[in-house]
Amino acid sequence: MKKGLSKVTRQRLLQKYISGNPFLTDEDLSHALEVSIQTVRLDRTELKIPEMRKRIDQVAHKVYGRLRSLEREELVGELVDLEINKYGVSILNITEEMTLKKTRIARGHHIFAQANSLAVALVDTEVALTGTAKISYKRPVYKDEKVVAKAIITRKKGNKYMVRVSSKVEEELVFTGKYLVFAITEEVQHH
Repeated sequence: MKKGLSKVTRQRLLQKYISGNPFLTDEDLSHALEVSIQTVRLDRTELKIPEMRKRIDQVAHKVYGRLRSLEREELVGELVDLEINKYGVSILNITEEMTLKKTRIARGHHIFAQANSLAVALVDTEVALTGTAKISYKRPVYKDEKVVAKAIITRKKGNKYMVRVSSKVEEELVFTGKYLVFAITEEVQHH
């Protein structure tokens, strides 16, 4: 037990841990705070903080809610991990409809859109737009391959975010992109 931690201090810490990482389980929190899982549950209940599964749903809902500001066709890939303003991961299964009929090679805009929508998803704002993109296709991607895109914010200046995306099939790099994403403010949106 962490000696001398008052209930108020413990609950403040609990809130801080969860806001920093909504994916922490009650078990993770009990280890971090050095209290029983039961104590963590009681604290969460008192603070009206939902259990981890509900928090994950809320995060996913927020993320997908933000993505709705994109064009429908830019919603490419399934988000599997996301830390707003830091990094994200999405997976795209290449289906027959995404490929060229003769060669079964994925059309490039699908790979681009997966990376682009992921880059935009990272930015903590209601509306985010891609300003520039520097991209490179490393090898063709074929039907039934699974493209895992990982994006990371490398720089932020004002409302501009530099996002680097690498897409791989298994361990092989198939695409890279550097995106300059702009967070659009409320005032700009309504003009």
